[in-house]
Amino acid sequence: MSAVLQDAQGGTGTDFDLRAWSANRLDRVEQALTCWVAADVPDGQHHPARDALGHDAHVLGHEAPAALREAMRYAVLDGGKRLRPLLVLAAREAVRAHEPDAVHAGLDDAALRAACAAELIHAYSLVHDDMPCMDNDILRRGKPTVHVRFGEAQALLAGDALQALAFELLTPETDDPALPAVQARLCRLLAKAAGFEGMAGGQAIDLASIGLQLTEAQLRGMHRLKTGALLQGSVVLGAACSLARNSLPAAAMAALATYGAALGLAFQVVDDILDVTADSATLGKTAGKDAAQDKPTYVSVLGLERSLVYAQELLAQALQALDTSGLADTRALRALADMVVNRGS
Repeated sequence: MSAVLQDAQGGTGTDFDLRAWSANRLDRVEQALTCWVAADVPDGQHHPARDALGHDAHVLGHEAPAALREAMRYAVLDGGKRLRPLLVLAAREAVRAHEPDAVHAGLDDAALRAACAAELIHAYSLVHDDMPCMDNDILRRGKPTVHVRFGEAQALLAGDALQALAFELLTPETDDPALPAVQARLCRLLAKAAGFEGMAGGQAIDLASIGLQLTEAQLRGMHRLKTGALLQGSVVLGAACSLARNSLPAAAMAALATYGAALGLAFQVVDDILDVTADSATLGKTAGKDAAQDKPTYVSVLGLERSLVYAQELLAQALQALDTSGLADTRALRALADMVVNRGS
């Protein structure tokens, strides 16, 4: 994908530089994750990431056992595309114009926390999915998986702790009487995206489908939960960081949810394509493992050529949803969708 995407109906009519946009947001996310994920900072000492973020509160998790702390940070830091945080922040920016300036700071902080929380849920799911009782994988993000590096018991606990930390991040103490309602909404949305009606439920279907011949509809249903729910949820989380919900265009929230659903499915289709067309070094994880484990994929069900076409059809659906959203600037969301679908090109 070109780093500069010519805008269509969702922006100002100027070129959009996704690399520059992403670099700024990723820097904020990395600082926040470095600060918030089990950092070992003794009381009274400065922490560069915490100081840069302006958070003077107790660093979350710094009293955790050293081995657990190390496993948690290994699972989250130094790797990953951070697509989910970027989707949260892009959606937040898309709805930001529909609220008074006075509430921006608190909601921007809520969005950063939601972005990090989505990444923590994603990281915990990868830790657990890679374990011998699930996919039994040895490579993730270009390095040994957490259970290979730290042992199965520590990996299990690290995943559990990351999941809990996600919800702790969403609910900091606040003096703003309006923010607790936003925090509660974010917790509910993230829990639903991660739970039995979302990611965990999809993973259960995936495990039960090994060696079976699924129809396209069954495969789509599985991946709308396993992969799509958290990606769609990331978009909805960003949009939910708003107090002025009633001032948004009537179709905005529904359009963003539709965009997220199409993007989430497209991500999995492309993932299945790359699993058979890219090597492990490129992917940062074991290539060809789905075929080796006899798992149904879009390539096995639809074939490679049809899967490539389907990914582009889903991209078109996502962009069409943004066109109908009524939001003034959706350039970042458009560029992220293009990046997801064309990342192997």
